[in-house]
This record gives sequence, structure tokens and C-alpha cells, in this order.
Amino acid sequence: MAQPLTHSAAAHEFQRDPARAAWHDQTLWMVRTKRDRMAARVPEWEQLREAASQIKEHTLSKLADYLEQFADNAAANGIHVHWAADGDEHNRIVHGILQRHGARKLVKSKSMLTEECHLNPHLEKQGIEVIDTDLGERIVQLQEMPPSHIVMPAIHLKRAEVGEVFHEHLGTPAGLDDPQQLTEAARQHLRNHFLTADAALTGVNFAVAETGGFVVCTNEGNADMGAHLAPVHIACMGIEKIIPRQAHLGVFLRLLARSATGQPSTVFSSHFLKPRPGQEMHIIIVDNGRSRQLARSDYRKSLACIRCAACFNTCPVYRRSGGYSYSYFISGPIGSILAPNVDKAAHASMPFASTLCGSCTAVCPVKIDIHAQLLKWRQDITAAGHAPWWKKAAMHTTAFVVRRPALFRLGGWFMRRTTPLLNLLRLDPWTQSRDLPPAPTQTFRQWHNQQSNKK
Repeated sequence: MAQPLTHSAAAHEFQRDPARAAWHDQTLWMVRTKRDRMAARVPEWEQLREAASQIKEHTLSKLADYLEQFADNAAANGIHVHWAADGDEHNRIVHGILQRHGARKLVKSKSMLTEECHLNPHLEKQGIEVIDTDLGERIVQLQEMPPSHIVMPAIHLKRAEVGEVFHEHLGTPAGLDDPQQLTEAARQHLRNHFLTADAALTGVNFAVAETGGFVVCTNEGNADMGAHLAPVHIACMGIEKIIPRQAHLGVFLRLLARSATGQPSTVFSSHFLKPRPGQEMHIIIVDNGRSRQLARSDYRKSLACIRCAACFNTCPVYRRSGGYSYSYFISGPIGSILAPNVDKAAHASMPFASTLCGSCTAVCPVKIDIHAQLLKWRQDITAAGHAPWWKKAAMHTTAFVVRRPALFRLGGWFMRRTTPLLNLLRLDPWTQSRDLPPAPTQTFRQWHNQQSNKK
């Protein structure tokens, strides 16, 4: 079996186009700064983050109870409730529902859970047409590519590239790159699919145990179009989407859009409680490894994630390496915590795709200690023997040097004199895409001795 491509190797491919890498970096940083401006306009922002963190922590401590409460209330509301242990069972349940209704076309709102379960290819093998209706999702679907970002799936593409995709698949004029015209072309293309679909599928942003209802947040209204027109509505959720009470929604809805895209709120926050007359509604509650993560005390808080992708937009590694450099369907810092839980060996490089600067933790709306969990995964992966030999050798060498002051001083002396040569020769991965900063003329030890002598 071929070895999975490591993050560093895939990132190297992305960096072959420095202009694109710089544009990707700047675009995501713009979203991060919008988030900061929106957060600054809410005086109680930090109190909201703390409240969201505590709600999630409480919910995870009683997750089974709240799931049962939600399922009972949803069933009382007339919703068919299904439980799936893994992705395969989830896919079989969805296909079974569609099969019973003779459905041949499914319109699907953005759902990272269905990406996780590989639902689209499963259904397509059964002869069912699947249409992703989120604009970004539809663009990458036409390219036969996965999303590169969980909130902005096609953020890696420029307008001209989207124009080429639409020209090839939708018949728009060659060279068209006007955003309004491209969006209108997508709107007309998708409208017919909404009107002719046999069933609709949405994700779930929040499921409320108290009421048995759930909330779907979108900016395009595509989830509403699908769910309100189709005779069958299927909603898919991971077990971590539960919150205890309806009153808690106000906390999370104020945090979500501001953290994700720098908006005061999503354009559509749609509340579903029961099927409309003549409609059948199903909800599928999926585990797929989440219980295993819940049992790991070091990593259980990662299940508090509300999928805002704020950690993506701030991460200097993700911004400069792109979503396709990661080996898991969720990339970025949070994906680098979730992926090893699924397969430690296959995703061993992901926790190392971080500077551990802590910016991800600083922006997380539910205060997940992301950088601390990344560091812990590095230790676990290395202990399990999945870290590359050269990384282990480098760490052993570093430990050997820093324990010996004379060697440490010699190493500093050597590096101060060879930095210009390293930048010139481009011998290591760092200097292939950036320069090492000039070494200071005075070491800390020299400065400290100088200050001590003054006293």
C-alpha cells in the first residue's frame, strides 16, 4: 500500500506557486481581521466565549442523557430518528430512506458530516444523482474535488478559475469572471434541481435536547429551498451537535457567524421542529469515532467545536499551505486534532503542521485548547512510532545539545555565522520559501552578563 502523502510534501506542492500561496494567505487573513472587528463590537465577547465553553463542557459530561432526550422529543414531534455507529451505517440509512421513496435525485446542503462519511460516491454508485447546492460546494463538486475549507469550500479558487469551471459545465461564456454574473448562472442552474429533487439533505449546526428541534445556518438559503420543496428532508448530525436548551442558542448563534466569516449573523438561521404536512423528516445521529474521542480526556474538548473555521483563517500554516495539503477531510488546526483519532498512522503528519503559536486557541469561540492538544498528539504519535525517523533524530540531537551548555553556546556561535550562507544555498525546507532572520550581534547570555556587571 502506498504511503499517505505527508503534509510537508503536499504543502511543498502548494508552494510551487508562490503568488497563489501569498494570495491564499492574504485572503484568509482578511477574513480573520473581519472576525476581530466583529468581536470587538461585542463588549461581552469573552463572556460569550466562556459561556459557550461551559455549556459544551457540561453537555459532553452528560452527552448520552442529552442525546436520548433529543431523540425522544424529536420522535414525539414526528421526526424519524436513526442512529449510526459509523459512516457506512449512515450511508446505508440515507440510501434506505431514498430507496423506499423511489428517490433518484437528492439536493444536498453543505454537510461536512456527509463528506466525512463519503456519502456522495456511495449514493452515486447506487444510481442516485447528488447535487450539492451550496455555491462553493457545487463548484468543487463540478471539479470532482473535495472542499478545501469547511466554511468556504472553494476559497482556493480565483474568480477566473470559477469562470472556467462554469464555462465547461454550465455553458457560461468563456472568460466570464464577474462575481454577480457567475452567481446568477449558478442560481439558475440550481433552481431547476431544487424544483425537480425527490429529497433534500441538510447538515445540523445545533440540535436542542429540550425541544427535539435543530438549527441549520446558511448564507445562501439553499438548505431552506431544499428542505421546504422536497417531500423528504433528511438531516445528518454528529453526536457532538447537541446543546441542552433552546435558550443556549443565543450564545452560539452570536459567536458562530462572527467567528466564521466576520458577519454579525448568518443570513439564514433556520429552525426545524417537525415535518410540514405531507412531508417526511428524518434525522440521523452519527458517532463514527466521536465516542472514542470523548473517552480520551486529553482530546475530548475537541468535540466542542462548532465548525466555524476561525482556527483555519488565523493559522499561519494553513494559510500558506492550503486545505489540500492535509490528509483529512477537515484540515487546519482542528482537523489536525480530529484526524489522528480516526487513524493515527494515516494522519501522523497533521499535528506537526503547526507552529504551536496558540493563535487558533485565541480565536476559538468555544475556547478549545487547540495548540495544547496538537502538542499532546505529537507526543502520542511519536510514542506510537509513527513520527518520521529524521524528526525523532532531530529531537534527540536537540535534547542532547541543550543539556550541555558548552555545546549550546557553540551551536549558537555557528548559527550566527552561517545564517547568510544557509539563506543563499536554500538547503533546508525553511529557507526554500523564506529567509532566516539576521542573527543578533549580541547573545542573550552576553546581554545578561552586561546588565549584571552594570549592577
